[in-house]
Amino acid sequence: MTDTKHRLTLHVVVPDSLRTGSGVEVRPLVDGEDILADVFTEGPAEDPGRLLLPDGPLVAAVEPHEVRLAEAECTEGCCGALYVTIRRHGDHVVWSGWRDPDEDEVTLPDFRFDAREYEAEVERAVADHSWEWPARTVARLLERDLADRTDWLARWECELGGVSAWLGEPDRVNLFLFHPGRAAIREDRPWVQFRMVLDVSSDEPAAQAGRLAEQIVAADPRRTAEVCGGSVEFARRLGYPWPPRTSV
Repeated sequence: MTDTKHRLTLHVVVPDSLRTGSGVEVRPLVDGEDILADVFTEGPAEDPGRLLLPDGPLVAAVEPHEVRLAEAECTEGCCGALYVTIRRHGDHVVWSGWRDPDEDEVTLPDFRFDAREYEAEVERAVADHSWEWPARTVARLLERDLADRTDWLARWECELGGVSAWLGEPDRVNLFLFHPGRAAIREDRPWVQFRMVLDVSSDEPAAQAGRLAEQIVAADPRRTAEVCGGSVEFARRLGYPWPPRTSV
């Protein structure tokens, strides 16, 4: 690695048209160049919901940690993904150790960034939500609100899986819950995943998120949600109907 210092820009891209595997991407630009463009073409870069978080994976620390920047459309286990190791080294942040589980070698060099410039760019990107559409904003605010209300989750033996807004569904958000929680998956105990579909209006997103949160926590969410994950046997043992197959 040379002593050359580079400049990082975290560019959020929202596709103009929908296609299989399309989604919002965080494209890392180094000195203005999209470093993923030539070395990983199997799928999109990671979603901002995974990378652009306060104290999220792009924050550099003295202890090195690996971050996935992109994944193949058909999943990592099929056609790979792109990883980088990020570490703080004195007044610099270093990206190195490029890895793709599906390739012998990734032809990207190590990059050294000025630590203050790097931190400022990560903070800017985390705080910038100008790219969001209304449903995406509602989803982000609703997830943050519900995550703070741990009492209602414990009451119904549920764990928040996340709140998503998809490009193909601009007028609604999807809330996911695990029952009794992700620990059951690791411990090979019966579990199911629930999905709630929530309509989004043209009202101010923060007000909508607040209203939806109040509605959701007012009653047992398992009564209005539908099972969308787990297994037929697990659902039966927990006392929930398995959804019928939909015709194609």
